[in-house]
Amino acid sequence: MNAPSLKRDWNAYYKAVKERPPRKTILTALAAFENPGLAIDLGCGIGRDTIAILQRNWTVLAIDKSPDAIAQLQTDLADFAPQLQTQVSQFKELKITQTVDLINASFCLPFCSPQAFPSLWEQIVNSLKPGGRFCGHFFGDRDSWGETDLIHTLSRSQVETLLQPFTIELLEEEEHPGKTPLGEDRDWHIFHIVARKL
Repeated sequence: MNAPSLKRDWNAYYKAVKERPPRKTILTALAAFENPGLAIDLGCGIGRDTIAILQRNWTVLAIDKSPDAIAQLQTDLADFAPQLQTQVSQFKELKITQTVDLINASFCLPFCSPQAFPSLWEQIVNSLKPGGRFCGHFFGDRDSWGETDLIHTLSRSQVETLLQPFTIELLEEEEHPGKTPLGEDRDWHIFHIVARKL
């Protein structure tokens, strides 16, 4: 199996997934709330999940490291401008300065370096209100990309340790061969998560 490039073409990825629906994790988390609130969408890309949050009358801070992605999101979601804030930031530089009801991190946290991840995760946990929810994904330790420097992976026990400050509402483990949205061969090992902060 070919190893992925360490420098990802994120604009090509965003284009490839543009028409895909919001992910199950964000829809599950949103359905668990009685009322809309304030959300952060980490690694938002061009808004695949952001749109679902906005459509349910939430206020959203959408964060991505790509200025092009944020610019496209602002254009595509211009009708939601009163509810939408955006920020360009890499994970290693990110400072979450507000308390929120929901943090969504779809398929982005594995691309945070192992060195920067502990601080980022601490911010995620500390920024959620009691009763707030985290939803998103981690890549498991049997993911074929874990053999490269592209991502960091976690075992199931490591994921469960990270989720100790939460009540787990969804924890699905997926493992199968397949392809990425850009057509690359890959053995997937994914944890799909929705968790409510204690």
